[in-house]
Amino acid sequence: MRNIIAFPLLGLAVILQTSVIGRINLISGYADLPLILLAAWALQERVKSSWHWTATICLMIGFVSAMPWPVVVVGYFGVVFVAQLLQKRIWQAPLLAMFSVVFVGTLFMHLLSFAVLRISGTPFLFSDVMGLITLPSLLLNMLFSIPIYTFIRDLAVWVYPEEQYE
Repeated sequence: MRNIIAFPLLGLAVILQTSVIGRINLISGYADLPLILLAAWALQERVKSSWHWTATICLMIGFVSAMPWPVVVVGYFGVVFVAQLLQKRIWQAPLLAMFSVVFVGTLFMHLLSFAVLRISGTPFLFSDVMGLITLPSLLLNMLFSIPIYTFIRDLAVWVYPEEQYE
């Protein structure tokens, strides 16, 4: 029953990504709301459903994105994997863990996307992609990660309340 909250929230995230967030450009970079949302959810201590959320968001993004579906799956599952590794190790500094996961996840997604597009014949230069797309996207993801982490932390407390023993 707790996982039902994922469908409207992730659906809203995909809608916001395609209609609003994807249009907020810094040079040619844009924020990746589903990536930030998954990173924040996977970093929550009580959350047990981060893999389910990842599969759901991969299906949703796979329908609306022009990127090949395996890139989305490998990228988002990689982000959640890194988030869960850091969640077990950096429990004293959750915002530092959030910044680390968003940083690594953004670089991983962009490098993976660049590699697939390069193999498919798109003539991008690596320096242009890093300077014009990846670094601005990284900055936007970092800026959006602070309020999203706060929202997701409160949502996780609401969905997974601490048990009271009397």
